[in-house]
Amino acid sequence: MYQFLVKPFLFLLPPEKAHHFSVTFLNLILILPFGKAIVRKLFVVQNSSLGFSKKNLNFPNRVGLAAGFDKNGIFYKSFQHFGFGFFELGTVTPIAQPGNPKPRLFRLPKDEALINRMGFNNDGVDALVERLKNRPVDLVIGGNIGRNKDTPEENAIEDYLICFRKLYNYVDYFAINVSSPNTTGLRNLQGKEPLTNLLNALKKEKTSFSVNRPILLKIAPDLTNEAIDDIAEVIKKTGIDGVIATNTTISRQNLITNSDEIEAMGAGGLSGKPLTQKSTEVIKQLRNLLGNSYLIMGVGGIHSAKDAQQKLEAGADVIQLYTGFVYEGPTLVKKINKSLLKRKK
Repeated sequence: MYQFLVKPFLFLLPPEKAHHFSVTFLNLILILPFGKAIVRKLFVVQNSSLGFSKKNLNFPNRVGLAAGFDKNGIFYKSFQHFGFGFFELGTVTPIAQPGNPKPRLFRLPKDEALINRMGFNNDGVDALVERLKNRPVDLVIGGNIGRNKDTPEENAIEDYLICFRKLYNYVDYFAINVSSPNTTGLRNLQGKEPLTNLLNALKKEKTSFSVNRPILLKIAPDLTNEAIDDIAEVIKKTGIDGVIATNTTISRQNLITNSDEIEAMGAGGLSGKPLTQKSTEVIKQLRNLLGNSYLIMGVGGIHSAKDAQQKLEAGADVIQLYTGFVYEGPTLVKKINKSLLKRKK
């Protein structure tokens, strides 16, 4: 139904409007009598053998919703009924900000991809904390944190610390976003020295809390092999818990969409199928460098159960969906979980 009815309608709307319309419509369905039961019957695969545990995190299954889909913690309670095993909220910044001017989200249907330059639009960390105060205890929730657009690069660490402190008692893990291409200078934090300083500051702050929340670093797919080697070294040296690979790419290579159309869309991060192979290669390299003790979340171009399996075989412990969920619909989560369950038999 999604491919033949829902998706064609949503793709008639501008991408941001389609996003808000779809989640509003879902909420209407869920408040109807038996709405939740029907949605869960259609999309949820429940089986204890799908569960996975690592770094003090107990995932009911390995399929999560990636950051960016629910920046402000408004929709995750509804989307739990689609069978996700965990949710990553954000990216959130210390102070609310509108993000970049619209339009800032574009579809490339021929490539099954998206380009976004959202620019960390969010309601601020305090608003997210309020929405997490009555969160369901049985959900695994990550907090993806970043710096405000107007914060000078030399003061970036303090922005991360503010979000870290305020969210610590309300999320299960942290994703440190230093890899979005849509905040000027942010990717400079992936350099060896600034990255070490940032992660050491977060590790030090973590000692003031009694509960252990894993810290994961979210990296770009555009790094050289040497840069990935350096990042793996920093991860080991600072003693954080793992990595999320990968964020969107600034590359526009090997796309089917007309180059003039792509140029007209302008700058931004590309996600979806064109990223599938590259993100898998980064995961494989990181697993070889880090060994089995670190948690790796795989994200980027997962549009099928086969794509998900390739990420897991490359070394990902769990995976996350975003663009694949937009193009394939909610049955994608079910297909992946059913495929993983079949492999266990």
